[in-house]
Amino acid sequence: MEDTDSHRKKFARELSAGTVSLVLLAVLARSNEPLYGYQIAKQLERDGDGVLIGKQSALYPVLRNLCAAGLLDSEVEPSVTGPPRRYYRATELGKTVLREWEAAWSATRDFVDSVIEGQTT
Repeated sequence: MEDTDSHRKKFARELSAGTVSLVLLAVLARSNEPLYGYQIAKQLERDGDGVLIGKQSALYPVLRNLCAAGLLDSEVEPSVTGPPRRYYRATELGKTVLREWEAAWSATRDFVDSVIEGQTT
């Protein structure tokens, strides 16, 4: 018998890798205040019900890439309880790009759902 669990996990990792930027940008664009990495990870853990597989440290390279692309701003602030924290917030460009990514995601999701459900478009 084949190990279907390993196939499921591999597919989940691949799917997650393609959606992390979208999710991070959405979380930060909808936040009323800047968030630091741990806060973002905890929100994703709470809201995502384990859908995004990976370690918290995997978020930081994506956050850095979004900053480098001008979609996020970041600022380091001292913390009274530990080391300084880097806070992230979506830029206006990031919010605009998010709307475009959401449209692309919706179109992709609708297409995949129609194929899986056997509907023709």
